[in-house]
Amino acid sequence: MTLAMAWIWTGMIVLSVIFGLINQTIADVGNAAMEGAAAAVELCISMGGMICLWSGVMAIMGRCGFTDALARLFRPLLCRLMPRACRDKETMAAVSANISCNLLGLGNAATPLGIQAARRMARGCGGVASNELCMLVVLNTASIQLLPTTVAGVRAACGSAAPFEIVPAVWLASVLSVAAGVLAARLLSRVIR
Repeated sequence: MTLAMAWIWTGMIVLSVIFGLINQTIADVGNAAMEGAAAAVELCISMGGMICLWSGVMAIMGRCGFTDALARLFRPLLCRLMPRACRDKETMAAVSANISCNLLGLGNAATPLGIQAARRMARGCGGVASNELCMLVVLNTASIQLLPTTVAGVRAACGSAAPFEIVPAVWLASVLSVAAGVLAARLLSRVIR
């Protein structure tokens, strides 16, 4: 996948240069490349600050027991969705923490937990993803977000006066995406065995 993306980006750059040469706008292509690079660095720095802030908030919530309480709240539902993973306490803890991080909009903090849970769930699968592992991917990808901190960070970096005004739309979209994902995973698990 990474190699394919490298070829796509390289192709886009080469085509931009070729069309810039053909249309005699190569100076504009160069200026756009420099402006885009500067904007990317600016966005990364502002996003880094937002990620640090919310990761710190997540660490504080973890120390005061809030994330554990949130994970306990989800365990009954997760046990119904992933009964085999529920038998392994460490796997269930990683899944619960992953969902808690995603719920709080901390996708970057959720990723290592999701990878840890996926590795534990993949043991003994013989190289083929189990239905429960597929469900984990669905829940991780289409997660419900109460606080869309990453998107709000991007909006704030781009000059939005109210970066969190998107919260109701994010709630609706994320609930619908999780419902559709879980339904599709359940239906496909019955069809493909």
